[in-house]
Amino acid sequence: MSYTDLRAFLSDLGGDLLRIERAFEPRHEMAALLRAMPAKSPAVLFENVTGYPGARVAGNLIASRRRMALALGTSEDKLSETYLQRTRTGIAPVHTRQAPVKEVVHAAPADLLSLLPILTHYEKDAAPFITTGMVLCRDPKTERRGMGIHRMMAKGGNRLGIFLSNPPLSQFHANAEADGKPLEIAVALGVEPAILVASVVKSGPVGPDKMAIAGALRGAPVEMIRAETVDVDVPARAEIIIEGRVLPGVREPEGPFGENTGYYFSNVSPVVEVTAVTHRRDFIYPALCPWTEDVDTLLSLAAGTELLGQLRSQVAGVADLDLTAGTCSFSAVISVSKAKPTEVRRLIHLALTMDRRLKLVTVVDDDVDIRDPREVAWALATRFQPDRDTVILSGMEGYVIDPSCGGATGSRIGMDATRGSGPEFDRITIPAAAAAKARAVMAELGQG
Repeated sequence: MSYTDLRAFLSDLGGDLLRIERAFEPRHEMAALLRAMPAKSPAVLFENVTGYPGARVAGNLIASRRRMALALGTSEDKLSETYLQRTRTGIAPVHTRQAPVKEVVHAAPADLLSLLPILTHYEKDAAPFITTGMVLCRDPKTERRGMGIHRMMAKGGNRLGIFLSNPPLSQFHANAEADGKPLEIAVALGVEPAILVASVVKSGPVGPDKMAIAGALRGAPVEMIRAETVDVDVPARAEIIIEGRVLPGVREPEGPFGENTGYYFSNVSPVVEVTAVTHRRDFIYPALCPWTEDVDTLLSLAAGTELLGQLRSQVAGVADLDLTAGTCSFSAVISVSKAKPTEVRRLIHLALTMDRRLKLVTVVDDDVDIRDPREVAWALATRFQPDRDTVILSGMEGYVIDPSCGGATGSRIGMDATRGSGPEFDRITIPAAAAAKARAVMAELGQG
């Protein structure tokens, strides 16, 4: 099924949603709880937000593949295939006059922080930061729609610092700035997960745009409506919309901010002047704490599965790919089926050069569970020889938020941990009948 908005998704979670009735502050306290959540924890809804009566904050929404599969209306084992199939097509958005996101309109707001419970996540963060702001705009040259997640620093009053390092929005801003004009944007907050995933999909000038991909992922068109003060269409059923203009020729310090790398990062970034805020009554503000499983799952599905599709088109036998949790998508494990050593080496080179974020790739056979760190470590320990099975690439482009390369060039490494062909590589196993009985008894004992 498709979810019309974030509220419909939350209402379908049942026991997989933890409701917090105790008062929590947006400054540090909410992030502290989200960081403390163990793996495979439920989503969280803070229902008593200090200083913001009526507002709620939702977090840990997509920190599991199970919830991501639910959002796309598929099973967990078919999640990657569903994503690859649907992102190759598009369902165009539709315009509507019914817009819950405009139930409350604040024209020319004097202070953004008095309206929205923007979280301060880490101890040395310079200010509250918006981390799930889905920025929408149009290229002033081509009119093509662009959307992507870009962090934003609440600078006080009606100003936001915005980190624009990735295309297409960085190029849209450059195009507007070249003409001495501001770039009109709208920032959607509190959209259902399929739209959020679409915002980080790589899309080129040919094929469906990201909002059409969002429609394909959710299985229904996204309802859109024109914003109040900028010439941008916005999701009508989002929880919050921030409207504004990226000022031409203006750069200000932005950060430090606790990034997805697990380190603080600062930049000199463009500035947004906010022109309006609209939202639903009793809105739900979306929280995404950097360097948590929320980010891991989002990147793994979007960036990881996209890379999987590209590699499959060029190398036979590529079975699956997973971006390693906690590595900010800098590390990946790829499984292959019956691949020759020469093909594994070619696969490593391709993966390390296709995605500029990747700097460590491990290739294993498809008998290894790539989402189980113990299995991957076992393959490396028993099937890999460093002097024989290592590929190192030097002088490669460094990723901007990677502190180890200082924004300059870096190096990348690939490791071939596929098995040899002899009987000494036969895995120990349990007979099927005994394994089935064990699983049944474990389930009876509530341990399944």
